[in-house]
Amino acid sequence: MSESVFSAGAEVVTPRGRGSVVDARATHSGTFVIGVEDATGEVTYFVEKAVRLANS
Repeated sequence: MSESVFSAGAEVVTPRGRGSVVDARATHSGTFVIGVEDATGEVTYFVEKAVRLANS
């Protein structure tokens, strides 16, 4: 993973809006994906480059 730490509960910004990290895992190919839950409760997985920590 990169220098960013995406732990459960972290507030993040994605191409689809803001959300909270609920899962972070490696795929079979070794790429990391981050599961983000939005305000409606939908969880979407993004590659690490598409997620950044939200400014408080």
